Parts: sequence; structure tokens; C-alpha cells
Amino acid sequence: MMGSKPWLHPAPTYRLLETFWDTDEDAPGPRCGHTLTAVAATKTHGARLILFGGATAIEGGNGAAPGIRLAGVTNCIHSFDVLTRKWTRLRPAGEPPSPRAAHAAAAVGTMVVFQGGIGPAGHSTDDLYVLDMTNEKFKWHRVVVQGQGPGPRYGHVMDLVAQRYLVTVSGNDGKRVLSDAWALDTAQKPYAWQRLNPEGDRPSARMYATASARTDGMFLLCGGRDASGTPLADAYGLLMHRNGQWEWTLAPGVAPSPRYQHAAVFVGARLHVTGGALRGGRGVEGEAAIAVLDTAAGVWLDRHGLVTASRGSKGQNEQDPSLELMRRCRHAAASVGDRIYIYGGLRGDTLLDECLVAENSPHSSINSPVITSERAIGIPISNNSNFLPDSDGKPVTHPSGGLSMDKDSMEKLTKDFAAEAEAANAVWQLAQAASAALEVTSVSDEGSQVPDTASEGSDSESAVRLHPRAVVVAKETVGNLGGMVRQLSLDQFENESRRMLPSYNDISNPTKKFARQRSPQGLHKKIISTLLRPRNWKAPVNRKFFLDSYEVGELCYAAEQIFMHEPTVLQLKAPVKVFGDLHGQFGDLMRLFDEYGFPSTAGDITYIDYLFLGDYVDRGQHSLETITLLLALKIEYPENVHLIRGNHEAADINALFGFRIECIERMGESDGIWAWTRFNQLFNYLPLAALIEKKIICMHGGIGRSINSLEQIEKIERPITMDAGSIVLMDLLWSDPTENDSVEGLRPNARGPGLVTFGPDRVTEFCKKNKLQLIIRAHECVMDGFERFAQGQLITLFSATNYCGTANNAGAILVVGRGLVIVPKLIHPLPPPLQSPETSPERVMEDTWMQELNIQRPPTPTRGRPQPDHDRSSLAYI
Repeated sequence: MMGSKPWLHPAPTYRLLETFWDTDEDAPGPRCGHTLTAVAATKTHGARLILFGGATAIEGGNGAAPGIRLAGVTNCIHSFDVLTRKWTRLRPAGEPPSPRAAHAAAAVGTMVVFQGGIGPAGHSTDDLYVLDMTNEKFKWHRVVVQGQGPGPRYGHVMDLVAQRYLVTVSGNDGKRVLSDAWALDTAQKPYAWQRLNPEGDRPSARMYATASARTDGMFLLCGGRDASGTPLADAYGLLMHRNGQWEWTLAPGVAPSPRYQHAAVFVGARLHVTGGALRGGRGVEGEAAIAVLDTAAGVWLDRHGLVTASRGSKGQNEQDPSLELMRRCRHAAASVGDRIYIYGGLRGDTLLDECLVAENSPHSSINSPVITSERAIGIPISNNSNFLPDSDGKPVTHPSGGLSMDKDSMEKLTKDFAAEAEAANAVWQLAQAASAALEVTSVSDEGSQVPDTASEGSDSESAVRLHPRAVVVAKETVGNLGGMVRQLSLDQFENESRRMLPSYNDISNPTKKFARQRSPQGLHKKIISTLLRPRNWKAPVNRKFFLDSYEVGELCYAAEQIFMHEPTVLQLKAPVKVFGDLHGQFGDLMRLFDEYGFPSTAGDITYIDYLFLGDYVDRGQHSLETITLLLALKIEYPENVHLIRGNHEAADINALFGFRIECIERMGESDGIWAWTRFNQLFNYLPLAALIEKKIICMHGGIGRSINSLEQIEKIERPITMDAGSIVLMDLLWSDPTENDSVEGLRPNARGPGLVTFGPDRVTEFCKKNKLQLIIRAHECVMDGFERFAQGQLITLFSATNYCGTANNAGAILVVGRGLVIVPKLIHPLPPPLQSPETSPERVMEDTWMQELNIQRPPTPTRGRPQPDHDRSSLAYI
């Protein structure tokens, strides 16, 4: 089973960790029922674990665990320095919480919050106690909370959700086992607990469960013991919607064992579960003692791989000391980076003082899948460099403000693109075989269309219209990223002269969205700080990528969790900034950010959303920077940065057009292939379209022959691979408009057999039936960066300049304002560098990359330019 899914890493093996301390008081010693909480590194101190409370002794018991009584309950607190592996007892100022065990704790920035529990005097109050470690001055605070709260309880769980909400669930109040859920908004004063009434499949009443919150805002409740004392094996996720409503969802998969008094903590998307007790106080034994719930894949794993049924492996402990090591309950766990730490616990009637550690999915265990077909073998990169700009290849400035291509560049573009047609055809054939029944009815099936009841709307509605002027960076200062900006009338663009004739329609299609707050710490912040440098980003000279494959995996896990909860058709509000194809031209992305604003609190993210229409990888030499920055921005601003899928976000395509070979070249063969594979797994989760204000539909390719309604797109279930997709998916990602408004109907597409172009009549009909006013799509290089079609009802958008080093095209974005006025904003290609090739080895390397790739896989010709004179039997005419 694992062989078919090599990215599902089995559960790790734990080992003893040698730790240090200065005095006996600094050592936590044997204990159980305590908490262990990870606190992220600060400017003055590295990451650390905070251990609080618990029972340090037991009474009674002669080997019969059920008869023991916990004693020596304490309120002492210890800090473990992860780097030096040293324990230190802390003595904070202020009034400490009372001695307690079976309490709950959560980290809030550089503070740790404690609540509930049970001690020598009975139940602790439900007051919140905070250990404040700001500036290394340790101090206790008691938080004043207004109104009714959860009340005294023990055996409950608590964590910080979405870096904002303290959520506590379940437990025992001394009278009964509880199933309630409470939340406290740490950003809203005065502080007050709110009793939640979540929708969905609610978990039953339980105590001694575990809970851990993912950085993307999911709170996962796992296991526990019900009112009858029966251990539970289920798991539930709790999420908050954008409207403030919370919802429970039953997690899929089969747990290796029911359990309570266990420990669980997230590392990325993997919940690491250890130990626990069964009915009668017997410990969870054997392989079931170590488990992982992979929330990205929706499966449970043990050390042997995928779990399909509860496993009992009693007796294996004798052969494997590491399993006997994990036979414990009432212990505590925390994670720092990719490491899981465990301290203490109870085994039978013995208190434990061991510190254990394990690593989440080490690279050495990865057996990465590799495409074995001949056409997926890496594209060779030659050291020859005979493709360099010459005097004949400079951009030609037209009085109109447009750009033209020189003859040689046009010939290079139109020479022979049968390779791309062949790749498209291969994908098409697979999709066709997977959906033969749909293909028969896709063109003529009226049943899937929206009834033709569109009205002309009312004058009070905002009409979508294109602004009569476009914003352009002046060409004479284009080398200076702070250059002058001017406005040009749309009449001045050589390739643009048509006017837009919007309709006045609307459509109602509400979609539930999830609210997620950004994490104050994390890998994505490292990526943003490294790459989001609009004015001074420079390509790495040696082209070595700064992330390793493990970091790529963590990034993809985090982003995937967001994408998998988004609808297939995103529902967006204006204002929105829309980007077309980028194709690994990261420098152009930085120029667009620099000239027209970038997604940061220092930029314009607080008042405008960003929408990217796909084709982030291939062709250009910085696909890795492009896709990793966009994913990091998605994680940082999940409600403001939006990504949909392009036809190059598919393994069959980006194995051929540069992304795979870039990963291998810049990360090494093993790490590169693994990273490329992981990115493509993520691509299968990307949304496929976006609807702005219910009036503007955005997609990568077009409507082709088969798409007649938005519902057809919405019904596509993800994750989905291109070969498993339908003809609807192929049309959505691959189809193009016809050459111009005079060519109506459906025509063969030169990209490959089975693909089509669609005429202006199809656009008009689609918009009318779906009450839309505009289609924005990408997928084709256009000379001015944007181009209108169907009397302005469709706009093609392309953001990469001088595509493939030969097209000389401008790049553009579209800014959709609150009043639905659309302003094109352009950048022109940068002029050739002043240095000679001999003094600019980086330029030679980049030109060689582009030249060799174009020789192997010629680009699709620029839209609106003469097509090559193919033989009538070639792929272009099938």
C-alpha cells in the first residue's frame, strides 16, 4: 500500500534524548498529568518547551494500575532549551496558579496560558493563568474574563486556533463527562468566553482526549474516554467559517487503536499520536502505540504504513524496545520544527522521567515516484550559447505605444511547436478515454445549461466596463524599476481597437468560506522575507535554490490544507488585481509588484485582493521562486491571495517544459524529483475558476465546446489529475478564442487534436445564460499584455514580458475596482543588459537555459501573429 503512495511517510520511531541540568531542582523528575508547550524562538532566546504541573508521586498500587492514586501534585514550572537540551526551573514573579494536574495549556506568542485541572483541594477554577516571558522577565498573570466561562473541569483540551481563538473542549466537571466547546477571542477586549454551537457531526462527550491546532486554523480532537469508561478511536476537526459559525467534521481514516490519556501534536499536516490507555488502565501496546493522522491525505499511519483496520500487536514489544518505550499514558508532547518531544508519563504504577524525541518523515525514508516514460526524461541543457540579442533584435517602438516582433523572433516563435501539440494531445487522449460518455453529449447537451432567463438587469447595478486608458511604465525608463508611469488611451494600442459592450446581469451563487488567520511564525514567512523584494531582488548567481525538499513538503502541506477547503469556483469581491501567465519569469512578477503594488501590509493587501490565473511554472528560469512565493503568500493571506490552476500545473506538461529539469538542476536529482512530485500533488488541489462579484468569471483557458454553465465547473471534484479529468477540465484549461471576432463557432485548435477554439458567439451565449458580463482568461501570449475579444466580453491576459526571450510582448495585469471599472496596467520588456556576454555569465546562463528549452519545446506562437505553414497532416490541423 505504501509503495503506491510514497509521500505517505510512516509513523516515526522515538528514541531517548539525553538532557542536562545544573541542579536537581532544575530537573523536572518523574511526573504525569503535566503539560508540555512549545514556545517559538525570539530575538533573544531559541525555541523552548515549557513544562508545568502534574503529579510527581503515586500512592497505593502493587502493579495493578487501576488502584493507584496520584499524589505530589505541583505547580512548579520548568523550561527546556531545545538547542542546548538543558532544563531550567523557572521562578516567575507574581501569584502562581494552584498545584494541578490534568489541566490544559496553550502558547500565545511568547506567553503560555493555563486553565483548569484538578489538585489537592479538588477542581481548579476556570481562571486563565498566563506565564509571560516577554524580554525574558518571567511573570505570572491572572487574566480577567467577563461573564460565564467553561467552569471548573479537568481532563479537557485547549489550544490556540488561527493564532487568535483559545478553544477548549470536553472534560469532566466532577459531575459528568462534557461535550461542550468554548472559545475566547484573544484579540478582543474585554475578554469573554463564548459557548460555541458548532454545526456538523458533533463529537460525543469525552474526557482525557487530546487536541492540537494546525497553523491554518483547524482544531483536531482525538480519542478520549466516554461517560461509560470506553476508550474512543475517532477524531474530529473544528473549523470556523468566515461568518463566525463553527463546524465539526468527522476525520476520515481508521485509527490503529482507541485510546485516552495519550498525547498528540501537529507537525505540518501530520498529527503525531503516542501511547495512551485502554479500559481497565491497560496501556496501548505494540505498533498501535505510535500513530500518525495525515490530515492532508485523510489516513492513519503506523510505523509500517497505511492503517486499514485497528491493529493489535501485543508481544512485539519484546522484539522492539522502542515500542516498549512508548507504552505509557498521561505523558505530554510538543513539537518544534520537524521534531516531536515527549516527556514523562505513567507505565503501570511507575512514573517516568524520560525525554523522547522523533523526527517527522525524515528524507532518508522517501522513495520518490519518478515518471518512467521516455518523454518524461529530463531535458538536456547544453553549454552552447549562440542565442544572444543582437542589434536586429531590439524592440521596435511604435508611435501607437505598441510593440512589434522582428522577423527572426517571429520565425523562432512560429518555427515548429508540434512538441507542445503532442503533449496536449497525450493529455487529451487520456481525458477523452476517462469521459467518453461526457464527450458524446458535451456540445449539444442543453440539460446542463442554465435556463435562458437572463434579464437586462437594473440601472442600480454596477456594470463591468474597461477603463478607456491603460497605465504603462514608460519604455524610456523601463530599466529603472522606479521609472515614470503614464497613461495611454486604449485606441493607441496597435493590437487593441475594439470597444467593450457590457450587459447588466447578475447571478446568485453563495459559497461557504473558511476563515483563517496568518501564523506569526513559520516557513512561509522565511520565504516571503527572502523573495518578496520587488525593488532589489536578484537572481542567485549559482542558481542553487534556497529551500530543501523537506521545506518544500512543509510548504505544500500548509498550502494544500487551505486549497482543499476552498470551492472549485472561488467567490471573490472587488477590488481585485488579476495576473495572467507568469511562466517562471519571477523578475517580471517583481516588476509588476514594484510598479503597481505588492501583497504585504507594507503594500496594498489590506484593501485589494490578488488573483493569479495559473501557469506559474515552465519556460522561465525561476519557476521555483514563482510558485514558492505565491504559495507562501497564500498561507500568509489566505483570504486575500487566490490561485487557480493553469494547464502547466500538471505533471505530464511540466515534465516537458522546464519545471522538472529546473527542480533537478537547482535542488539535486533526488531532492529535485521529490520536490517536483510534491508540487504536482499540490497542483491537483488548486481551484479551477474564480467569480468576481458574480459578474466576471476568471479561468485559465476558456469555455471550449463543453462548458455551458458555471455549475459544470463547480461540480468538478478535487484533487484531480489532468488525465483523470473530463472534457470540461480540458476545455477549461486548454481552449482558446478563435483568431478574431469574425470567426464564429467551434474550430480545431493548433495546440493539438481534440482541442478547440471558440468563437464570439459562444462567448455571448455563455455570458447571457449565466448572467455574466465578462470572461477574463490567460493561456495565450498577447503583444500588449491584454487583448479583447467578442466585442469586449472576453479579455486575454498575459503577465510575462518577452515570452520565451523572443516574443517582445508587454506584460499586463487588470485591476478590477470596486465599481467594476477595469484598468489595464502594463510593463514593457527590459532592454538587453549593458554588459557584454563575456562580462555577464549569469545572462549567458539564463539565455542558454531559454534557448535550449525553446529548441526542445518550441513555444506556442503569440496570439494574433502569423501561424507557421504546417503540412495539412500535422498536429496543428488534426
